[in-house]
Amino acid sequence: MKWKGRRKSGNLEDRRGMGNKGKLVAGGGVIAVVVILLQLFGGETGQQIAPILEQINSGQSTQQVEQRELTSEEKEMGDFMATILADTEDVWSKIFRENNLGNYKEPKMVLFTNAVSTACGNASSASGPFYCPADQKVYMDLVFFNELKTRFGAKGGDFAIAYVTAHEIGHHIQTITGTSQKVRQLQQQSGEVQANKLSVAQELQADFYAGVWAHHNRKYLQEGDIEEALSAANAVGDDAIQKRTRGSVNSDSFTHGTSEQRMEWFMKGFRTGDIRNGDTFSALLN
Repeated sequence: MKWKGRRKSGNLEDRRGMGNKGKLVAGGGVIAVVVILLQLFGGETGQQIAPILEQINSGQSTQQVEQRELTSEEKEMGDFMATILADTEDVWSKIFRENNLGNYKEPKMVLFTNAVSTACGNASSASGPFYCPADQKVYMDLVFFNELKTRFGAKGGDFAIAYVTAHEIGHHIQTITGTSQKVRQLQQQSGEVQANKLSVAQELQADFYAGVWAHHNRKYLQEGDIEEALSAANAVGDDAIQKRTRGSVNSDSFTHGTSEQRMEWFMKGFRTGDIRNGDTFSALLN
């Protein structure tokens, strides 16, 4: 992706290398793996990540991380994330105007290392990237993308990171347009299986929004970028994760959608660029 030398967002808060007073999840254990697998990419279920982690970690000691200077590679990644965030701001501001959705309220993004405190509670890097609706911020520990490649088999690359970022921004879109609140209300009135289907529809819509963003950002794409995004979407489908971890698949427990669905809805957004084509709820629930 062509990103160097372009506008960087002022809505990025870089906490990497800073002291962190949050509780940390025991790294590398079963708990961390389960949280990664079940809570990838946030969403309405992802909004519960931090409270869950706090319960898991109750009784553990608080740790301090000494402040350190970021490496040149880390600084470059920060610049890249600020550029991607700026791209989402430009694209979604334009889309909101064109669709009479009012002014786009820009979210903030927090880069962190190991653990972070949010308005949704404390979380660790084991949760993966997530969006907190309480403070309307996207939280990302960039080490996750090494996991995405080495553990989940994705190709990696800068556009895989851009896709995940755009997906989380998709949850912000759902929050400020009222979709997330409606889903939460319906889930409270539903049984577990139906609540999971609602979660899948919401996650797939966030994938669709990521595709819409990519469509409107085509002038900066390079050969192989879309393949990187599709590889990431394929790697974190519910069926792919369950096959890898359980050896079998239970569709009733899906919360994010299959690999095929995630790639399909991303590509639908990318091909059309039209948010009016993103009604995943009617497509999945009727």
